[in-house]
Amino acid sequence: MSEKRIGSQIDWITVLIFFGLVIFGWLNIYSSVYSEEHSSIFSVSQRYGKQMLWIMVAIVILVAILFVDTQVISVFAFPIYGLTMLLLVAVLLFGKEVHGQRAWFEFGDFKFQPAEFAKFATALALAKFMGRENFKLMTFKNFSVVSGVLVLPVLLVMLQGDTGSAMVTAAFIIMLFREGLPAILPVLILLAIVIFIVSLFVPISGVIVMLSILFLTFNALSQRQYRYALTIFGVQLLVILVGLAFVIVTFNTIPLHFLLTTAVVVSSSMMLINAFRQRKYQTVQVIIILLGSLLYLYSIEFIYHDVLKAHQKTRINILFNVEEDNKDDGYNINQSLIAIGSGGFGGKGFLQGTQTKGDFVPEQDTDFIFCTVGEEWGFWGSSLVLFVFTALILRIIWLAERQHSAFSRIYGYSVASILFFHYAINIAMTIKLAPVIGIPLPFFSYGGSSLWAFTILLFVFIKLDTERHLPL
Repeated sequence: MSEKRIGSQIDWITVLIFFGLVIFGWLNIYSSVYSEEHSSIFSVSQRYGKQMLWIMVAIVILVAILFVDTQVISVFAFPIYGLTMLLLVAVLLFGKEVHGQRAWFEFGDFKFQPAEFAKFATALALAKFMGRENFKLMTFKNFSVVSGVLVLPVLLVMLQGDTGSAMVTAAFIIMLFREGLPAILPVLILLAIVIFIVSLFVPISGVIVMLSILFLTFNALSQRQYRYALTIFGVQLLVILVGLAFVIVTFNTIPLHFLLTTAVVVSSSMMLINAFRQRKYQTVQVIIILLGSLLYLYSIEFIYHDVLKAHQKTRINILFNVEEDNKDDGYNINQSLIAIGSGGFGGKGFLQGTQTKGDFVPEQDTDFIFCTVGEEWGFWGSSLVLFVFTALILRIIWLAERQHSAFSRIYGYSVASILFFHYAINIAMTIKLAPVIGIPLPFFSYGGSSLWAFTILLFVFIKLDTERHLPL
């Protein structure tokens, strides 16, 4: 494609949004670490000066991408994924450990984080595999391969200790919905979230009772089997009473939640057998989800108490007000809320943030960069950032829907999903709506690896869009 042809096909609105976010992010990085001793915004000895260099390199990268043949992008999708997975393995062996995470290669003053590029590589590999003609997601083979492509980077990044980057993989669920994932999955996800939150406040025995009543009542009401429901509840009660008697006799050596689980499993098994005989497959689904919920509940107990580290549990507890911490893990969140709240409607003005100048918010130029926006630009500035990010994501989705190539559409939805997860979670954690998991705000946060990775992620799609009328 000629240079003139490329220029006429580029979606310049998306490009302008990209540069707007990058420049505004750079200004906020400058403000977050500003000092009178190093007042020049172009000082490469400071973080904002280094970010300027990363931006210049990003511009070179995006220009190069725009001149790459789209067929090359498709052909090298799997090799790029494989190379990135090798880098994730290599960083475990030869990487530098920072804050308990072995996730960076260090070259002098520059640190390179492969996990940032894993998102792009995964999106590319999924688009290549799922973009085949007559592809159906919900076959055993295809779903297994897609799951494997998603799970492999998650496992490798988790081994690095970078929980935040691993969690970003959950964003791909938005793309998978577009490509045929069953509609029941959002209900299951919502149920999983509710069970997790409730389990923080209610003992496991109480959660089991709640789940049992909820599912069995729902099934009875949906099929108008009132007498049958009463019978099932009677069976559960009988099992519990017998179990309690046994506990009393044996000096209370069996936990109550074990008896409750036994009661639910016994009664549910009766319902399951009866449902299969009568071909009531809705009841079968309800019972399977109930039993799966119990298994999930016990896995929460195990992971929360035996797998999560102390600081990770503390962050979750602080988020849901299970405990208060104004000195250690809760300090960042509290100072973040103070900084954003102090900005008011109009903000304190560029370079005028007192919380910022006092260095009260740790990581304010990286994970907590939005605090600077809230304090210095106020409500209107924060709203503008939210609006621009939302506009970018909606724009990408609109572009994805107009693609003639399934490869380009799937990749476009993956880009939108990743950007949405990053910006939503990053901003939510600064205002105590999500736990602090340490992920950057796209195009805003300081860092060469994240800026380059997001630039590649976005501009590969912009390049694909320039040939939207041509199937790959």
